[in-house]
Amino acid sequence: MILSGTPGYSIKTYHDDDVIPLLVNKIFSDNTQLQYAYSELPFVAPPSGHARHHSISLNLGEVLRGDRIMTSDFQIRMGQDVECQYLGKKQVDRKGVKWAQQLIQDGYVVEWILDNLPGATSFVTVDRRRKYYAAGFKLGFKDFLPATGQPRYFLNNHFTLVVRWRKATGSAGNGGAKVVIGFEVYPKSIESKNRLDTGCPKEVSGDHSGFDMYIAANNSALAAKYPDSSYLPEDQDVDDGASLTVPYTYSVYFREDDSVDWSNRWDLYLNNPDKSSVTHWLAILNSLIISGILGAVVIVIWSRTVQGDLKGRGDGVMDDVKLSKFRKSRKEKGSGLLEKVGDLENEGDISDEDGTDDISGWKLLHGDVFRPPSYGGLLAPLIGSGMQLLFMTTGLLILSCLGILNPSFRGGFVSVGMGLFIFAGVFSGYFSGRVYKTFGGQNWKKNTLMTATLFPGLTFSLVFILNLFVWAQASSTAMPFGTLIGLAALWLLIQVPLVYVGSWYGYAKAAAWEHPTKTNSIPRQIPVQPWYTKDVFGILLAGLIPFAVLFIELLFVFESIWQDKSGYYYVFGFLSVVSGILVVTVSEVTIIATYILLCCENYLWWWHSFFIGGSSAFWIFLYCAWYYFTRLHIQGAIKVD
Repeated sequence: MILSGTPGYSIKTYHDDDVIPLLVNKIFSDNTQLQYAYSELPFVAPPSGHARHHSISLNLGEVLRGDRIMTSDFQIRMGQDVECQYLGKKQVDRKGVKWAQQLIQDGYVVEWILDNLPGATSFVTVDRRRKYYAAGFKLGFKDFLPATGQPRYFLNNHFTLVVRWRKATGSAGNGGAKVVIGFEVYPKSIESKNRLDTGCPKEVSGDHSGFDMYIAANNSALAAKYPDSSYLPEDQDVDDGASLTVPYTYSVYFREDDSVDWSNRWDLYLNNPDKSSVTHWLAILNSLIISGILGAVVIVIWSRTVQGDLKGRGDGVMDDVKLSKFRKSRKEKGSGLLEKVGDLENEGDISDEDGTDDISGWKLLHGDVFRPPSYGGLLAPLIGSGMQLLFMTTGLLILSCLGILNPSFRGGFVSVGMGLFIFAGVFSGYFSGRVYKTFGGQNWKKNTLMTATLFPGLTFSLVFILNLFVWAQASSTAMPFGTLIGLAALWLLIQVPLVYVGSWYGYAKAAAWEHPTKTNSIPRQIPVQPWYTKDVFGILLAGLIPFAVLFIELLFVFESIWQDKSGYYYVFGFLSVVSGILVVTVSEVTIIATYILLCCENYLWWWHSFFIGGSSAFWIFLYCAWYYFTRLHIQGAIKVD
């Protein structure tokens, strides 16, 4: 079993004095989902003209995750250490200073990229036995004045870049080729005083006062308005043209490290697999126990049903003639005519009556159990969309287990997932069309249109509305208008035709699923139902069982993405096993719930089984809400994308 893929499969080698490009990407925070492009911040070093700045082509997944990758002026050459290099300076007005303070207050970190590795902050475990990375480094830090207790915000304006390398393998290594296996960034805040003519601090490694992002308040307007006041609040919103000059410098150091292979260089960004494997095995054990118990119940139901079916009905199909004879004999019971029947005929009647004594519960529904459901034209598109999502999820798990989708393939998970979803429109149309034909539907083109627009249309509308709120914050998380047009084109120009092709084949070419019994022309009257078959509470209660299979692994996914310093989830082998058990468990719960419904002589099982299978989504939603409000530190409604 593959527990995780190997991140990285395209090796880039460098020789001494080769240029290693450093790309700047974005800033992000654990306290908000609003991301911002680093190059667009009003207080970062502008291009100096030494390098030609341009944006890097991004795939769809990178755009959707808020990446805005740009080239930079950092001059990094393999093997050349630089003690200090002046990068540039930036004039920041009051508005820019205020925004920088807010970003530092929210705990934003910066993401740079070198050789496809994100700049990392290095940590060591308490026992100092293991080193690990956290992607990104702090934009600045917050402190308080000892005298007044007022907060002060310090911007990191010097960066010590440590590039770890090792000799390349094979003949390339013998020729002097090297590979990058680590990229660490150690930011520092240094005041603008005591600097050389080059712009660098006189002592880079010494102790310095931090660079305070603060412009003294201009209270001249308030003083003129209130000349007799002994206290005037600081007016930071006045536009008086005041500015603050921020100098930027950096240092570069290369360090050889043979302890990490190039193929394992992403392991430092990931959690300790030995520590987390216990949680995964616990999740699998929990899932197997629940699924095993439900499987035993299904086997018992199946065996009793089949044995009773063979005993009571012979060939497994209810004989209407026997039923009519049974009803007729019940009406004529006690008549003299029947009492004079010969022994051979009596023996035959007894056999017929014995065959119908067990006719109760679900066996009475043989003529109604496959009656098409109400609103079947809506159920068929939902089933087709479900198959589309199942195909996409299965493909993503397989590609992730094989290592094709990994952290080094930035945005690959979302891009490939989108491609699989578009391509799976064929399966969506096929299953929707065939189910619609089985229900006896006639207007298959209408069903095709609903299948192609119902779920994708709702999803696109929701994304568009949420994108408007993020767009208003000028965040890089907001999708550009061109990306929205591209997504709409993928949906309308590619997926819709694929759904049409699949629906045409499923309705016009494939045969409808045949039922083992005929449906009566007159619907059977449904008796009064117990509460657990007609109440929403019963459906939600059944959804707790599949949720119990998933919640442990789901907790680990949340922790890996939201709370752990790595920010990556990588053990897709465990997730695939749990997902497979989840599918089996949902099927078992649905079978049991449908059997209980049929035993209550209720043949309206189509929608009931659909809601039973999807009811675990309600508990997953509540679980996400609980995790959001109790474990995360995100504040403000606008900060949730």
